[in-house]
Amino acid sequence: MLLGLDIGTQSVKALLVDERLETRGIGNAPLTFTAGADGKVEQRPQDWLDALKPAIAEALRSAGLRKDNILSLGIGGQLDGCVPVDGNGVPLHSCLTWMDRRATKEAERVSKIMIRERCGIVRDASHMAAKIAWLQGHLPDLTWRTAVYHQPVSFVVQHLTGAIVMDRALASTTMLYDLGTQGWSEPLLAGFGIEAAKMPAIAGMADVAGPLTDKGAALTGLSPGLAVAVGTGDDFTNAIGAGLLSPGAMLCQVGTGEVVGALHPTCSIDDKALLETHEFADGHYFIENPGWLSGGAIAWLVKLLRLSGTDELNQMAARIPPGSDGVLFFPALTGAMAPEWNANIHACFHNLSANHGAGHLIRAVLEGTALAMRDVQIRLAGMGVTVDRIVLAGGGAASELWAQIRADVAQLPVDVCGAKDASPLGAAVLAAVAAGKLKTISEAAPLLNTANRRVSPDLRLKPVYDEAHARYRNLFSHLKAMAPSAD
Repeated sequence: MLLGLDIGTQSVKALLVDERLETRGIGNAPLTFTAGADGKVEQRPQDWLDALKPAIAEALRSAGLRKDNILSLGIGGQLDGCVPVDGNGVPLHSCLTWMDRRATKEAERVSKIMIRERCGIVRDASHMAAKIAWLQGHLPDLTWRTAVYHQPVSFVVQHLTGAIVMDRALASTTMLYDLGTQGWSEPLLAGFGIEAAKMPAIAGMADVAGPLTDKGAALTGLSPGLAVAVGTGDDFTNAIGAGLLSPGAMLCQVGTGEVVGALHPTCSIDDKALLETHEFADGHYFIENPGWLSGGAIAWLVKLLRLSGTDELNQMAARIPPGSDGVLFFPALTGAMAPEWNANIHACFHNLSANHGAGHLIRAVLEGTALAMRDVQIRLAGMGVTVDRIVLAGGGAASELWAQIRADVAQLPVDVCGAKDASPLGAAVLAAVAAGKLKTISEAAPLLNTANRRVSPDLRLKPVYDEAHARYRNLFSHLKAMAPSAD
C-alpha cells in the first residue's frame, strides 16, 4: 500500500491506494487557523503533526489494513507558508500561511522585473521570501535563533525523516529560486536579506527524503524505515492526481481557492505577469494562476443568503438564464488575481436592479469565477500554451451546473476528474516513485482515473459569454481606476 498525505488549510487528509492507484482507505483530521488585522492569517505547525496519526489511523481502519502494509508515503500540502524553526526543528513562530498578506512592503525590496525574469513568478506578499523578511524585520530576536525557514510540507518532512529538504516546484514559489540555475538565487537572497544556509536543500519531489525515523513513526503511527518522498505543494499534487501529466489540458482545481494552469515543455515566462511558471515533474513546467476565492465564494454566498447548502444554491442558479440577466460578479473577495494581480481591488456585484433576485446573485458568482478562468485561458494561448480541454477537479467539480458554465464560457469540453481528492492521490504517486513501484511520475498516467464524465460546450452560448467577458473586463478597468495604486 502507498500513502498520500495532504497538509491542507482546513484538514490533513490521508489516502491509501494500492499499486494500481486504486483507493483503499481515506481519513482526515480537521485543522483551524487564526486571522487578525492587517492581513494576519496563521496556523500552528504542531497542529499538522498532531493531525497525522488520527488521519492515517482512520484511513487504515476504512481500508481494513495494518500499518505494516504501507510501503512508502508522499506529502502534498499548502504552499507559500513560512515556518521558522530552531536547530531541532522546533517551530519558533506560527506559520504565516498562504493567506497572510502582512509582508506587502517587504515584497517590494526586490524589483518585480527581477523576480519575474529569474523566478518566473509575480512579486507578491503571499510568497515565502516576503514573509521571511517580515519575520526578520518584526521579530529580530527570532532571526538569530532560526536555523531553517520551512514551507509546511518541508517542515513535516523534517519531523518524519530528519531531512531538511524542499522540492524544486515548491522552491520555485518562494521568490528565491532561479529557474535558470535550478537553485537558490544569491542576488534574490541578498535582496531580501536571507542567509542561504537557512534555506532547505533542493531535490526532486519524488526523491526519497529519507526513511521514516522513530520520531516519525511515533507521529504517524506507522512502522519506522519506510520511504518518505520529498513531497511538494498541493498545486502540483493536485495536477498529478487529476492526471495532468503531459501538455494539452488546462487544469481547473476548484477548492476554497481556484488554481488554473497547464503544463508546457519549455520554461516560458509571462511578461504580462498574470501567470506564474513553476518547475514540475519529468521536465515539464506548470504555468498557472494560483487563483481567487472560488469554492470559498460559494461558501460565503451560502452563508450570506442563509441557504441550506450547495444543492439549493445550484437549483436556484439553474433557474436563471446564461448571462444572469446582465448581473456580473467580479471574483476578488481576497483581492484580484485576474485579469491582473491587484490586492487593492475587491469583489463586487454590478448591474443589479429591482427585478433581480438571489438566484441572479448565485449564477453571477458561478459565472464570474468562470470568466476569471477564461482570463487564464486567453493568456495561456498568448504564451503559446495549447489546450484542447479542461480538467475540472476539487470540490467544485461536483456541481454539474458549474461544469457546464465553465464549458460554455471557455467553449471547451470539460472532463470532470474522477478522483475526489486529487492532492493526496498525487502525493501517493510520489510515494510510488519513491518506493520504486513507478520509474517516473509520468508513468502513473494510465493508472489514474482522470475523468468520470465529459461536459460539452453549448456552441450557441458563445456570443452570450463573449459579451459577458467583455463587460467583466470593462468592469475591472473601472474598479482598477477607483482602487488605491497597487505600487
